Amino acid sequence: MSKPFDLEAWTRDRRDRVDAALERTLATGGRADPGRLRESMHYAVMLGGKRMRPLLTVAACEAAGGDCERALPAACAIEMIHAYSLVHDDLPAMDNDTVRRGKPTVHVAFGHDKAILCGDGLLTLAFETLARGHGHGGRVVEAVVRMAQHAGVDGMVGGQAMDLEAGQDLRQLEALEAVHAKKTGALYAASGAMGALLAGADDELVARLERWGLQFGIAFQHADDILDDDQVALRDQATARVDVLVASCLDLVADLGAGAEPLRAIARWVQERTHAAAAGEKRD
Repeated sequence: MSKPFDLEAWTRDRRDRVDAALERTLATGGRADPGRLRESMHYAVMLGGKRMRPLLTVAACEAAGGDCERALPAACAIEMIHAYSLVHDDLPAMDNDTVRRGKPTVHVAFGHDKAILCGDGLLTLAFETLARGHGHGGRVVEAVVRMAQHAGVDGMVGGQAMDLEAGQDLRQLEALEAVHAKKTGALYAASGAMGALLAGADDELVARLERWGLQFGIAFQHADDILDDDQVALRDQATARVDVLVASCLDLVADLGAGAEPLRAIARWVQERTHAAAAGEKRD
């Protein structure tokens, strides 16, 4: 009888590997640090967090027959994209947040001007990091294109614009999910696609894991909304919708064997997280 998959142990191991790779990527290496810019970039990325996007990148790579090491360039790249988006999102012109994960936000710690440049630096370093994975196997050039598509105006950036326009009182689930699909789902879709591409998967599997990431990302954002008491009018519908999205995620990887166990466990985790939040059992 096989042992049940240990998501906590897998997550701890892969997160440690991703964090070590991020530290290597963000190290100054004796280079000049104009205006503490490199310091601010390191601060922004290493503030903490779940590392869900890089973890999904690794999980998708493993599901497609690759390994963690091969996934690291894309895992680091997607986390830097995510971090840059948070730095800009926290600015006074956006959400005007002064604290993130219990620490001052980048514009508070380093100044508004440095926060803008910090985000710019992380965005460009993300593409450099991913491109440097070329030569280690996988379909890296296609991964670069996929990340650009999902991070740009047709993905995360466009989703942020939609979110600013829509506000916090949407009354239709379809409208809410249209925002979630771009603002949050897009980077998870990129994670799924890039993990598969770095494993050298074929187009069919890349598309499947890209869709897995998109659906997971929407479910993840529904859970966050419930935890944060956002979009209250749609809470019951969103909770039910997570069950549908998770079932689809499980179906998409049903035939992939043991290598897809992390993806299956992550999907079940977001479902449990959603229902716990809806029941008032706040946990994160």
